[in-house]
Amino acid sequence: MIAMTGLSKTYQMGDETICAVDHIDFQVKAGEFVSIVGPSGSGKSTLMNIIGLLDMADSGTYLLAGKDVTQLSDNEQAKIRNEKIGFVFQSFNLLPKMNALENVMVPLLYKGMGEKDAKARALEFLEKMKLTDRYQHLSCQLSGGQQQRVAIARALACSPDIILADEPTGALDSKTGTEIMELLAMLNDRGQTILLITHDLKVATKAKRVVTIGDGKLMDTGDAR
Repeated sequence: MIAMTGLSKTYQMGDETICAVDHIDFQVKAGEFVSIVGPSGSGKSTLMNIIGLLDMADSGTYLLAGKDVTQLSDNEQAKIRNEKIGFVFQSFNLLPKMNALENVMVPLLYKGMGEKDAKARALEFLEKMKLTDRYQHLSCQLSGGQQQRVAIARALACSPDIILADEPTGALDSKTGTEIMELLAMLNDRGQTILLITHDLKVATKAKRVVTIGDGKLMDTGDAR
């Protein structure tokens, strides 16, 4: 699903060159649940942005579902992001003036799906997230856990190859965070490929494989279970 070889990304800060991602080789197979764990400044955010096609590496190759994405135009990257990757963020990133249903419909409409079909599909995934009685609520009317479930429904509705979850429990209390991790584990058991980025080792070990990052370098620590 993901195959990176010799991937590097540097930034210039004054007179200093920072190597945020340093010649990384990284593979994720279809159906895996992999976490990338590391502290602030370790390079995990840069790597996540590259994986999610929100940023591009300076060198190396990146194959996503067998396609070399390193030389694509911005429009081509946006198309693949919408088709291949479902994003789940710490801050949920729901549109505040839209209700839960409308938030889930947005990427479906962006893909060109008709409004009737998009509404039916959004309702289907909100039901899977046990939110059918909350679909008309704005994000400010939902708990943190409910907002994250809406975000997961939105990510899943487009049938992505990969769920890219960036600190998905970071804004939640421990009980709700555990529930969200159990939900991600259930989705993985059903075949969904999930890549989790976190600074929290306890959260990271809920995945089936843990990879650590430090100073821009990866170390695969193998099975977490």
